[in-house]
Amino acid sequence: MDKEERKTINQGQEDEMEVYGYNLCRWKLAIVSLGVVCTGGFLLLLLYWMPEWRVKATCVRAAVKDCEVVLLRTTDEFRRWFCAKIRFLSLETPPFSIPKSMANKISNGHAVHLTENLAEENRFEISKYSQIQSQQMRYFTHHSVRYFWNDTLHNFDFLKGLDEGVSCTSIYEKHSAGLTKGMHAYRKLLYGVNEIAVKVPSVFKLLIKEVLNPFYIFQLFSVILWSTDEYYYYAVAIVIMSVVSIISSLYAIRKQYIMLHDMVAAHSTVRVSVCRVNEEIEEIFSTDLVPGDVMVIPLNGIVMPCDAVLISGTCIVNESMLTGESVPVTKTNLPNPSVGIKGMGGELYSPETHKRHTLFCGTTVIQTRFYTGELVKAVVVRTGFSTSKGQLVRSILYPKPTDFKLYRDAYLFLLCLVAVAGIGFIYTIVNSILSQEQVGVIIIESLDIITITVPPALPAAMTAGIVYAQRRLKAVGIFCISPQRINICGQLNLVCFDKTGTLTEDGLDLWGIQRVENTRFLLPEEKVCNEMLVKSQFVACMATCHSLTKIEGVLSGDPLDLKMFEAIGWILEEATEEETALHNRIMPTVVRPPKQLLPESTPAGNQEMELFELPAVYEIGIVRQFPFSSALQRMSVVARVLGDRKMDAYMKGAPEAVASLCKPETVPVDFEKVLEDYTKQGFRVIALAHRKLESKLTWHKVQNISRDAIENNMDFMGLIIMQNKLKRETPAVLEDLHKANIRTVMVTGDNMLTAISVARDCGMILPQDKVIIAEALPPKDGKVAKINWHYADTLTQSTDSSAIDSEAIPIKLVHDNLEDLQVTRYHFAMNGKSFSVILEHFQDLVPKLMLHGTVFARMAPDQKTQLIEALQNVDYFVGMCGDGANDCGALKRAHGGISLSELEASVASPFTSKTPSISCVPNLIREGRAALMTSFCVFKFMALYSIIQYFSVTLLYSILSNLGDFQFLFIDLAIILVVVFTMSLNPAWKELVAQRPPSGLISGALLFSVLSQIIICIGFQSLGFFWVRQQIWYKKWRPQSDVCDTTRSLYWNSSSLYNETDLDKHNIQNYENTTVFFISSFQYLIVAIAFSKGKPFRQPCYKNYLFVVSVIILYVFILFIMLHPVASIDRVLQIVCIPYEWRLTMLVIVLVNAFVSIVVEESVDWWGKCCLSWALNCRKRMPKAKYMYLAQELLVDPEWPPKPQTTTEAKALVKGNGSCQIITIT
Repeated sequence: MDKEERKTINQGQEDEMEVYGYNLCRWKLAIVSLGVVCTGGFLLLLLYWMPEWRVKATCVRAAVKDCEVVLLRTTDEFRRWFCAKIRFLSLETPPFSIPKSMANKISNGHAVHLTENLAEENRFEISKYSQIQSQQMRYFTHHSVRYFWNDTLHNFDFLKGLDEGVSCTSIYEKHSAGLTKGMHAYRKLLYGVNEIAVKVPSVFKLLIKEVLNPFYIFQLFSVILWSTDEYYYYAVAIVIMSVVSIISSLYAIRKQYIMLHDMVAAHSTVRVSVCRVNEEIEEIFSTDLVPGDVMVIPLNGIVMPCDAVLISGTCIVNESMLTGESVPVTKTNLPNPSVGIKGMGGELYSPETHKRHTLFCGTTVIQTRFYTGELVKAVVVRTGFSTSKGQLVRSILYPKPTDFKLYRDAYLFLLCLVAVAGIGFIYTIVNSILSQEQVGVIIIESLDIITITVPPALPAAMTAGIVYAQRRLKAVGIFCISPQRINICGQLNLVCFDKTGTLTEDGLDLWGIQRVENTRFLLPEEKVCNEMLVKSQFVACMATCHSLTKIEGVLSGDPLDLKMFEAIGWILEEATEEETALHNRIMPTVVRPPKQLLPESTPAGNQEMELFELPAVYEIGIVRQFPFSSALQRMSVVARVLGDRKMDAYMKGAPEAVASLCKPETVPVDFEKVLEDYTKQGFRVIALAHRKLESKLTWHKVQNISRDAIENNMDFMGLIIMQNKLKRETPAVLEDLHKANIRTVMVTGDNMLTAISVARDCGMILPQDKVIIAEALPPKDGKVAKINWHYADTLTQSTDSSAIDSEAIPIKLVHDNLEDLQVTRYHFAMNGKSFSVILEHFQDLVPKLMLHGTVFARMAPDQKTQLIEALQNVDYFVGMCGDGANDCGALKRAHGGISLSELEASVASPFTSKTPSISCVPNLIREGRAALMTSFCVFKFMALYSIIQYFSVTLLYSILSNLGDFQFLFIDLAIILVVVFTMSLNPAWKELVAQRPPSGLISGALLFSVLSQIIICIGFQSLGFFWVRQQIWYKKWRPQSDVCDTTRSLYWNSSSLYNETDLDKHNIQNYENTTVFFISSFQYLIVAIAFSKGKPFRQPCYKNYLFVVSVIILYVFILFIMLHPVASIDRVLQIVCIPYEWRLTMLVIVLVNAFVSIVVEESVDWWGKCCLSWALNCRKRMPKAKYMYLAQELLVDPEWPPKPQTTTEAKALVKGNGSCQIITIT
């Protein structure tokens, strides 16, 4: 039964969840209903906040297969609960008839999906979705995804499109013809409407959701309680504050919903043409599209309403929404394996692998190129929230909760306050019963102590600092969609940077070329645009091997391709739409040199012969293009020179990748050395290769040939050297981060040696530091996976001699400060392939490499995300700064992701910088630190406010007195709110310091600070309370009491008698009350000043002018009414007349209190450090952060870092163990 009761869905994925089945239970429901009535609706609220309690309280466990309600729990560290109702989808819908074969399948309990002939492709079938007895399918919806019951899997599963388990062959053979109307209607029933529905909730809905927040409910409870106690003024103040808070919160939430809604609205409903099985074209709304539909891409372009794979024609697409790069991308049709090489037919289609053939939802098709009579068609593979854009929107709609120690500690802090309130609650009840108070009074007073201890203004106080920080960030051009992350940014101790466009300038400049002749490198040449080279294969490759296109007459495409093409000065001409339509064949894109570059042809003797002199017009037509693939690290084209019989294949790409596909005899012997020389200097190097194709390769064959058939046996032609300049501010920013003990890491898609060179140039790797390259090789031919360790600076020497210079082995530095342990003199560098192998086969090496890994080159987008996760696993607080291109996942996963691109792709990034420079990183960290310190200050102040007021009330309850309404009001409104909202205004300190703020409230120094202040305040309050009772003049206060001089006593008596009946009821006016009120009022201001620390994270409090002015005004006012009583004020605040000597005594108590508080608070930092170091020395306690613990271990590890020219092999004995051994190769 237990196995039947618990299932796991989305196994191995980020949103993996456990599923439990439940059925509604009537008697449980009846008991809960009764409980709701008895608790006045509070139980209902509790069940609303806790979905698991709600389900368990009203339902009984049932088999997942037959349940009515599912309870879902995430398997991540947050273990969040959700519940969903099981719904039924009826397949007996009249508007269409299901094909007969399908009807039989359904009656047998199979839901057919995506193929009409299930027998032929049962791998793709998600069968048995419906119940056997009826033609109904059970499903539930969670986070905008439908999960259907699958009888084969005995589990719920979401419907997949053509993006999983479908071969490239079947896309052409089974899906290229289109769907019948019946099949389309059936699929639409299963997949639903093709839209990314971001409904903007009504203000009323949002209001209800916001108001039902536990804090607001507590505030409502407090307001009701205060109203019954006739404490209307503060109740109104809290109501006003809550209303303002709710309105601002609703505005922000609704604004984000509207922004998201607008983001998806552009393609939500457009008219599209689809092909049906009988070759007819039908026009439908995009919302009716389903996977398997064949969509016709219009000539004038379209914003894609779904993910679709191109099966004919070519498209030029702006993918800025997806990648953040506004450079147009050329998409070609998916290669048809049945026409190409044998053995390719089994290749599965994947949107990621075949992204150069896939049109993604939300991207804009700018232009299409097509054949005569054959439209540009694409097969729909994913719709709605399953699309790439849908997944992006889902990640914004349903973000992962922020896990930060501060917020966990905040709840602990509240629990402590609740515990203190509980003690006060019991004490009040016992004291009141013993004093024979009325039941009503006992209830109100005992509940009142709870509202005093847990301040209802706490949420507003806590958000104030973050709101101010957000405003300051906005002023420096940093926009934030997740304000809670600002505090987390204060903890960042490692920042990953993308290279191109982030650390370096976006564009590349052509530095020169180095051609190869007779397998030898010629000298580097600066100018490519000259008559000597115009007809060379090298220039022909530069002219044709690119993805440039003309959009509205302007040449556009990849910046690197543009620079390369501009350098040769050629002209690109594309066929117009009219020309394309006239010819039976697609008109090729033609490139030709300008006339002045061509050598003048000798004039022919006979005028009539001019027709045969076509070759004098030198033109090259680009026949077929294989787009650049980051996985393959190359691109290639098939071209033909006008008048030539044979076609040419040209290839350009990463030098290593290109050289591996060339004939070895054409690659110069010193290729690696020359390449290394350039990359070490920070140049970006691109290799070119060429091959003459056989004459039997016709134009038609070329259109269907696979790229592997073209990209081999090439002749190596030489190198293009591009220069990528550092941004002006990069070195200074990185130096600031290093000074602040913040590690910097480079994550790039570029060549490794280029990346290492840039890392050295910008100061990420210091000149004296050693760089160890980890080259990991996967298991092959029965051999285990291994890592070869090379030292970057000794790569060339080590090949000549096996001797290793002892200086090459890096020195380990021993630091006193644990924080500095990671700063040693060696760095690891690796590429994406090595990183993947290490993650899979060397899990125990991953943390060690994360501790010193500085350069990660040739990294794919998903590998960037994996790197962020690996760094977080060793307890780093990771920031990520990228330009939005391919960094989306990493920006979202990092603790603080900053996008330098304002395009849609970076919408998921918590922070976006208007200025495209990394100077935003220190700004964000400084503001984060200031906001974090403000949060601590506010927390400490609110804790002290609670305890001071709690103790004041407890002392007064002991004599059956209390603070008066206006005394409460003065403290809560005039002192607390003013202080809280002004003490949060301290701006960030102007520079980053090496010291980092604590991450949680529960740290030695913070607790010592709070506890010491509590003891001081309680001590001085008690001193005043008990000392006043020891005075000679003291006796129980009556309205007729005369302890002041007689001339004023008449006035006092008359004013007091005026309200005698009111005063006697609550026993507010007495000497103890007046003493406690004055001392506690000063104490609030004393702790506010003591806690308002400035350096090193915030500007000093004297620069916070509003705070200074507020505190001075309050000090002067309280001092004035204490030393120089004003009858009208005293009457309102219900203060009694006390002798002048006692007023001076209170002033002395307050001054001593202030001196002690400030001295203790100032010494807390010093004492805290001493106590901490003493505790560490005594107990030999290990550091909490894994990376610090690891750094300590590695200091004494003789085998680390690995020595040059050694190899680490994975153990083959225990599968998946990941343990490894080091074998030194001599």
